[in-house]
Amino acid sequence: MMLATRFPVITPTQQLNILLVEDDEVDVMNVQRALKKNASDSTLYRAANGIEALEMLRTNSKIATDDNGRLLILLDLNMPKMGGLEFLKHLRADASLCKLPVVVLTTSMQDSDLATAYQYNVAGYLIKPITFSNFVEMIDVLTRYWSMSELPSLP
Repeated sequence: MMLATRFPVITPTQQLNILLVEDDEVDVMNVQRALKKNASDSTLYRAANGIEALEMLRTNSKIATDDNGRLLILLDLNMPKMGGLEFLKHLRADASLCKLPVVVLTTSMQDSDLATAYQYNVAGYLIKPITFSNFVEMIDVLTRYWSMSELPSLP
């Protein structure tokens, strides 16, 4: 006899700030649309490449001075100027930023990219889904999980 179990709906407990490091405008719009469709109260910031992201994180920008200071980085790997793996190298070498959680959100299915990303202690490696509905679901699960997780604050 199989018993059906109902799991309670868990709602996020803390607002999440997201720094999306992404050069593709369509992918940026997809993240924005997914957050809106999921009724997420996350605050989304955007950097077009690794250089811009490091600059945002190291300066007194709104992202660094937000009230709760809780930040998750969503990182594409293939970008101009400074790609995702190089960004991770610089981020992890910076004592004030090295503990920030990073989830790679990419189209790269190369084993070498996956291995290198995990060598830089990423919190996850997600392949961008083909369909928008799957993308919305992925962003929903991701933001709900990280909204319930304890995150380090920026110094």
